[in-house]
Amino acid sequence: MADDTGEDLVLDVGPAVHGGHCLARHEGRVVFVRHALPGEKVRVRLTEQRREGYWRGDAVEILDASPDRVPSIWPEAGPGGVGGGELAHVAIEAQRRWKRDVLTDALVRIGKLEPQHPLLEELTVEPVPGDLDGLGTRTRIELTADAEGRAGMYRHRTHEVLALREMPLAVPEINAFDLLSRSWPAGARIDAVAPTEGEPAVLVNGQPWRGGRSHVREQVTVGDVTYRYRLAAAGFWQIHRGAPAMLVSAVLEAAALQPGDSVIDAYSGAGLLSVPLAHTVGPEGLVLAVESDDQATRDARRNAHGLDQLELRTGQVARTLADIDRRPDVVVLDPPRAGAGADVLDRLADLGVSRVVYVACDPAALARDVRIALDHGYRLESLRGFDLFPHTHHVEALATLVW
Repeated sequence: MADDTGEDLVLDVGPAVHGGHCLARHEGRVVFVRHALPGEKVRVRLTEQRREGYWRGDAVEILDASPDRVPSIWPEAGPGGVGGGELAHVAIEAQRRWKRDVLTDALVRIGKLEPQHPLLEELTVEPVPGDLDGLGTRTRIELTADAEGRAGMYRHRTHEVLALREMPLAVPEINAFDLLSRSWPAGARIDAVAPTEGEPAVLVNGQPWRGGRSHVREQVTVGDVTYRYRLAAAGFWQIHRGAPAMLVSAVLEAAALQPGDSVIDAYSGAGLLSVPLAHTVGPEGLVLAVESDDQATRDARRNAHGLDQLELRTGQVARTLADIDRRPDVVVLDPPRAGAGADVLDRLADLGVSRVVYVACDPAALARDVRIALDHGYRLESLRGFDLFPHTHHVEALATLVW
């Protein structure tokens, strides 16, 4: 039960934890603090007091600053502001150490790995190649119009829209639309997309704005190979300009495929990974792509044109795996934040899959699923972290499990 008291406390800030918070304590009670850094002394304004035993608060005054603190690159995402930029006050290298520590904590606390596990001791969170400061990297932005028709985002953990003055994380092509100075229908959802091919697109309540396009084209170059895609403008795609190529390269390396191999690409979306996997196994191989979203599957069918070795199925991953009796050489998992879960991991173990490449966007879900796999007899062969969402707490990880 929340109680917005506005009460202030002076707290010593502890380690970073999942969700963009740091952990502090007040008279034995846990306080999750945003906009702070480990080791700081801060004045915290409580925003929620819960009967479950923990409180939440924002650091509104810094009494003893960390050397990793910098002037916020997006003050509108600061205390009392919008979500989506909760690490804007943290130096970029320190953000990556923060995310490494959160990944490590989850894998130790939930995944039950030993703190001295070699892969944890070697773990880093890698920047996208060429990304120096994380600014101007987002190719997809979702805004909502307030009651006065001004474009903005939701105040953190509320349904209140705050009008914005700037979007420093958006690529220049999106900022060129000048969306923040325009007037929109109250409550409208505004999606802006800047693809790698063709003109940017804006949709208002799902409809193209000013005669724009409902679909966009993307291209991903890995080495000397370029893969091309067409997908719904509002469909899911990695938002960092360099993220698709980084993930495709990492997955192909981890999968270690040979021509003629068979692969299951679970949670396959519009085919970001399915298409390169199909090219890698060649005409003698097989890639079964499984996706539950109808629009994503329709997009994937266009992107699979000419790849007879790529089979697409629409359905829940766990149910589809239950109908498979042939063991694939490799399974690639790229689930949503909830993770793959026990039903999926249990089935992979039943099939005797010897190599699982797991792309994860939630450290806690990854840690849970790694523990399930280890209990089935898998071994964690490799682990990588990727900074695909600079200035936010989000971190992508890739775990390779072998049996």
